[in-house]
Amino acid sequence: MDANVLSESKRRDLIQRLIGWYEQNNRNLPWRETNDSYKIWVSEVILQQTRVVQGFDYYLRFIERFPTVKILAESSEKEVLKAWQGLGYYTRARNLHKGAKEVVELHDGILPETYNQIISIRGIGVYTAAAILSIAYNKPYAVVDGNVYRVLSRLFAIETPIDSSVGKKQFSKLAQQLLDVSNPGKYNQAIMEFGALHCTPSKPLCESCPLEHLWLSRKLNMQLDLPVKSKKVKVRSRYFHYFQIEYNGFTYLNKRQENDIWKNMYEFPLISAVEGTNLTELMNSHYFSSLFGNAEIIIQPNQKQIKHILTHQHIYANFYTIKATKLNEGLFADFVKLKVDNISQYPISRLIHRYLE
Repeated sequence: MDANVLSESKRRDLIQRLIGWYEQNNRNLPWRETNDSYKIWVSEVILQQTRVVQGFDYYLRFIERFPTVKILAESSEKEVLKAWQGLGYYTRARNLHKGAKEVVELHDGILPETYNQIISIRGIGVYTAAAILSIAYNKPYAVVDGNVYRVLSRLFAIETPIDSSVGKKQFSKLAQQLLDVSNPGKYNQAIMEFGALHCTPSKPLCESCPLEHLWLSRKLNMQLDLPVKSKKVKVRSRYFHYFQIEYNGFTYLNKRQENDIWKNMYEFPLISAVEGTNLTELMNSHYFSSLFGNAEIIIQPNQKQIKHILTHQHIYANFYTIKATKLNEGLFADFVKLKVDNISQYPISRLIHRYLE
């Protein structure tokens, strides 16, 4: 099914009703008060996997700290990750930082206005490119995010899974056909806002819907079954054991280097183990022995286990305080040695932050 099922008059009616609803109901958000492509870019990256209510203050702080793409490009990754701390999905921050460097080096510090150029920038995908081009530059590119999938699937009663290659192509084509090319930025924001506030996942406000006469799924009483997804998210359980060392007023942090969650963030020495591993088994592990084999230490387990939920992973974390009177500091050469009070200067995961709280 595509937009051809709507006559041109109905398509115009749909556009006018969506924009009319938006003008009356949109949230007053700072990134909607500018056409600065850099600020719009930052807002879109923050909101990719973050709710507006959570991302609002992060956006303000991030723009205050990095007001231009040039300042962001010239900052260290550590500074960027620290500003991003708590938002999660840190690949977004790393790619935004790398992308800023590309914009400065290749485009004189200005995000390009052509699709092929802007989508070549690190961290800018199809959705982000369409959002920046339409909102900042008034270019006719339709956005398709979770809200748009929901609105369009319900409007046309489309049962094609949105996570399939066929579905992605179908919805992308449909969104482009419906786009108000004379005012693409406002239209894109209108349909996304409508999905976020009115056509919500579990409790859509169908009784007061300005598009009620157009909703095919409502007539079929299937709106709550849409959109359709074919794949279930597979959740992986992981068991982390952290050791906070206290030695002569100092502690140690390790920088995560692997291509894994929290890459380039800092954490206490960690042993990743299987479910049910106890302290005795941890102490007999090769990694523990390599760090503390000849040390004089007292180990104190801390509080109950912390469960930290990520999209595809559940982390079960235990924390132990290691009070050392003798320590082979040469074994910690790859760690950062610092005063406990200075941990806040380093970017750490929300899990570590929860523990320190």
